[in-house]
Amino acid sequence: MRGTDPGTILGLYRSDHRRQVLEHALTVGIRSLDTSYNYREFNSHRILSSAASDLLPMFSVSTKVGFFRESGRVAHSLAPGRLRRAVEESVIDLGRTPDVIFLHNPEKSLVGIGPTHARDRLDAACAVLNEAVTAGLCASWGISSWDAGPLIQALDGDPFAKALTPEVLMVRAGLTVPSDQLDASERTAERLGIPPNRLWGMSPFGGDAARDVWKKIKAATFLCQDEQGSNVQAVFRASYELPKVTRISVSSGRIDHLRELVAAESLKVDLDQIARYRQLLREKKSHS
Repeated sequence: MRGTDPGTILGLYRSDHRRQVLEHALTVGIRSLDTSYNYREFNSHRILSSAASDLLPMFSVSTKVGFFRESGRVAHSLAPGRLRRAVEESVIDLGRTPDVIFLHNPEKSLVGIGPTHARDRLDAACAVLNEAVTAGLCASWGISSWDAGPLIQALDGDPFAKALTPEVLMVRAGLTVPSDQLDASERTAERLGIPPNRLWGMSPFGGDAARDVWKKIKAATFLCQDEQGSNVQAVFRASYELPKVTRISVSSGRIDHLRELVAAESLKVDLDQIARYRQLLREKKSHS
């Protein structure tokens, strides 16, 4: 059974930013929000501050920097100056100090370059967020990665170099994550020295809990025999083990759905079934 500290984070990537959604989250016991500098066409922070400035102190708030407006499009960058300005703007627009600021999908700027260059670029970006903590612009910093493969390649490019250690690592979690990405996430956490209680997950339903695939999968097989839960709850609870994470960011604006997910946290998981599933994923990968 998971602990009593609520692990469900209200992710605002797909959730709208209405005050009512935040009120729903508070009603069901959610006390964490996750957003980003670029969400809602780069207006997420301002919308939250305008619509619910009095509610924000009730949440632990995490945000991200890494995507920017560029010549009419959205582009990724790890340029230290741009990251620094984005951090400063985030604090001003939110009207409060974020509890965590993540480096947003750094792998986007690490592919296609040599491992030494990739490592230097990653280290410089991490240094900006580490300095932001020292300057009091955020309480802690982390890395949020959709695909940790390029991250581990950059870190392993110089295995003897010590990396700056983020306090949190957020990675994809759940039944939609391929075997190689699960392995890369776990290796990245180990390489960075991230303890299990500081590894978070995101996108447990692969973007949509209403997809037909979730009606076809008998997710209850991942629960202990004496546990009773809906298919959605079983999928969500299993996501905490794929990989092993303590919190999961999920988008939803419906109070019944949020309540269902929070209730799922207390369900007991059959870890042998999880291990068998991981093995099946590896076998499928080796034969593809």
